[in-house]
Amino acid sequence: MKRLSLLGSTGSIGVNTLSLVSHFPERFCVVGLAAGTNLSLLTRQIKKFKPQAVSVGTATLAKKLNHLLPRKGKPAIFHGDEGLSTIASIKEADIVVSAVVGSAGLMPTYTAIKAGKHIALANKEALVMAGKIMMKEAKNKKVHIVPVDSEHSAIFQSLQGHSKKHLQNIILTASGGPFLSYSFKKLATVTPTQALHHPNWKMGKKVTVDSASLMNKGLEVIEAKWLFDVPSEKIKVYIHPQSIVHAMVEYIDGSVIAQLSNPDMRGPISYALSYPERVPAAIPPLNLLKIGRLDFIPPNTKKFPALTLAYRALEDGETLPAVLNAANEVAVSAFLNNKIGFTDIPSIVEKTMDLHIPKRVSSIEDVLLTDRWARHTADKIVSH
Repeated sequence: MKRLSLLGSTGSIGVNTLSLVSHFPERFCVVGLAAGTNLSLLTRQIKKFKPQAVSVGTATLAKKLNHLLPRKGKPAIFHGDEGLSTIASIKEADIVVSAVVGSAGLMPTYTAIKAGKHIALANKEALVMAGKIMMKEAKNKKVHIVPVDSEHSAIFQSLQGHSKKHLQNIILTASGGPFLSYSFKKLATVTPTQALHHPNWKMGKKVTVDSASLMNKGLEVIEAKWLFDVPSEKIKVYIHPQSIVHAMVEYIDGSVIAQLSNPDMRGPISYALSYPERVPAAIPPLNLLKIGRLDFIPPNTKKFPALTLAYRALEDGETLPAVLNAANEVAVSAFLNNKIGFTDIPSIVEKTMDLHIPKRVSSIEDVLLTDRWARHTADKIVSH
C-alpha cells in the first residue's frame, strides 16, 4: 500500500490521480490533500478518501471548509503557503504528487524533497525555475522524481534498461495545439475561448494556452534537461498531431525506442504512482489499426517563437529560465483576461528576458527573487 499526499487535488491531474486511487484501493490510499478554492469538489474528495490533513488557499476558505465537513472524522485543516508545505511534508506520505499549477508548485515540491518524500512530478515549473537545486537536493535525500507529464513519462519509460552512455537524442512530441495550421496574421486574432479548445487533451487553462503557444513544450525541454541530465542540443521537438507517440529516445546505434498510448493522463499518472510496477488497464488499449497513420513535422518557430525562447533560456541558464516562466505566467494571465492578444504572449516574455541580466543561482531564495523581479517587469510591459 502506497500512501499519497496530493498537491492540487481539484485540478485535472489531481482528479485523474484520485480516479486511479479509487480504482486501486488495495494499492493506494490518500493521507493529504491540498487544493486552492474549489471547496465543493474538495469536500467530496475528503468525504470519499478520508485524508488525515488538508489545505486550502486562504484562512477564510479554511473556516468555510471546517463548517462544510461533519465533526466526526474531520481532517486537520491548514491554509496558504504554510498549509501547502505541511501537506507536502506530511509524515505518513510515501509519495507526494506535485500537481499544483505554475510557480506556486516550486516551494511545496522543494519542501517535499527536503522531507525525503518520493515525488510524482506534474509541476514542470519547479524544475524550470530551480532544476539544479531540486535535483541536487533529491540526490542528497535519495528521493526518486518520477515524471507525470506524458512526454517525460515516455522518456523515462524508454530509458529503462539502457545505459545513459548510449543515448543519442531525446525527442519530445507536441500536438501543435489548435492553431497548427493558422497563419501568423490569423494567430493575432485568436481569442481565449479558442485557445482553450485543445484538440487532444483536457487540461487546465494555463497549460492549455501554453500548449497552443508551444511554450508548454519549451518548458518541457528545460524540464527534460534536469530530469535526464542531457544538454539542450540533444533534446529535439517534433510536432505530432495525433498525440499517440509521447516521446522517443534515439540511441547511438540508430535504434529509436518510443512510448505510445492513447492521450489519457491516467496512463503516466498510474506509472508514476506504481513505479517500478504497472497497474492493469489504467487506460483504454491503443488500436493502431484504427488510428491508421502517425505524422511528424518540424515546429514552425517563426509562428511559435516561445520554443526558441525556451531554448535560449536553457542555454543561457542561471536565472533566465525563472524569468521565462514568470513572464509567461503574467502574459498568459493577461491574455486570458483579454488585456493582450495571443501573439503578444511570447513578445512580452522576450522583452522581459531582454531586460534581465542572468545571475548565478545558489539558493532557492535566488529563484524567488528572480521570479518577483520578472513578474513586476512583465506587468509593466503589459500595462504599457
